[in-house]
Amino acid sequence: MLIQFCFFGAYFVMSIPAGKLARKMGYKYGIVVGLIVAGIGCLFFYPAAGLRSYSVFLFALFTLASGITMLQVAANPYVALMGNPETASSRLTLTQAFNSAGTTIAPFFGSVLILSVAAAAGSEFNPSGGSGMVALQQSEATAVQVPYLILAAAFLFMAAIFATLKLPQIGEEEPVSFEASTRLSSERTSAWSQRHLVLGAIGIFVYVGAEVSIGSFLVNFLGESTIVGLAEPEAAKYIAYYWGGAMVGRFIGAVVMRYVKPGKLLALNSAAAMCLIATAILSSGSLAMWAILAVGLCNSIMFPTIFSLAINKLGPHTSQGSGILCLAIVGGALIPLLQGVLADMVGIQLAFVLPLICYLYIAFYGLYGSHPAELRQHQNPA
Repeated sequence: MLIQFCFFGAYFVMSIPAGKLARKMGYKYGIVVGLIVAGIGCLFFYPAAGLRSYSVFLFALFTLASGITMLQVAANPYVALMGNPETASSRLTLTQAFNSAGTTIAPFFGSVLILSVAAAAGSEFNPSGGSGMVALQQSEATAVQVPYLILAAAFLFMAAIFATLKLPQIGEEEPVSFEASTRLSSERTSAWSQRHLVLGAIGIFVYVGAEVSIGSFLVNFLGESTIVGLAEPEAAKYIAYYWGGAMVGRFIGAVVMRYVKPGKLLALNSAAAMCLIATAILSSGSLAMWAILAVGLCNSIMFPTIFSLAINKLGPHTSQGSGILCLAIVGGALIPLLQGVLADMVGIQLAFVLPLICYLYIAFYGLYGSHPAELRQHQNPA
């Protein structure tokens, strides 16, 4: 849990500074800085492996997550503003689909580049040798050095590309009337005054928390004797179905959301997720297993949809709003801990009632909480 705490905790620490940075430097250079910081975080894994220090690993992970936070704070609103506001959710869903592709494919690369090396070292481990344990630990630690050097090179290479690209200059002002724009600037000096943004931040908090909680407990859940009783290595393979469902759903959702209102689709997916989780809680065997795995498909459009709805009509406060929303990703650090406490009290299966409640709130946001307050037109004294 410390790994998740450090990773998602970075969103809580860095989101507001990243929003200020994006406002000052612009979206393009906010993306560049995020890529550079992520690359530096990957480089920190090299000395962490050499020292075999868990605390240094956590610091490297925090640095990497800080860069990703900056990247999301700058890139997400940039994508949302790049075109017709009515199709912002569709564009953001499409970009998030490639994020899901990474979460689906990356474990296989990790298995080949890291776990296979560690497993080979473990098979040669001789417990009778006095220095055998030290050699085993060293080989396991150094297995991450080359993969993270490759990742660091990729991040820095992408930063160099974005620094040289001529990207469209997109301002944060939206095409509203002069009177409405003046009223927005004078009466609403902070994104925090926007009800749909604040409710959206809560939506991001509970969504990320629910998504990470379910993913974190999948192996334990599938290992339950009343479910399918899979051993951990076998159960871990099924996680790809959970994240792969999110990837497939986002590619489909990017098209569907051009014809269906984002709020309604968000509520529909939330309702489907609640039904699936209820099935997983009340049933057993393969039915419970596939029900909880199918929640990944329902998750598909949720993050980009909540994000785009929450920053809608923020005008000059879009960067600040993006930072607030990324701040809420800390739900991925806190809600899994709460579900862990609940699982200790009532069991793993019944503990899934917590993400069910999270999806209930998301359905409320899609139907009622995502509508921006209409700006009253300023009356001309003449």
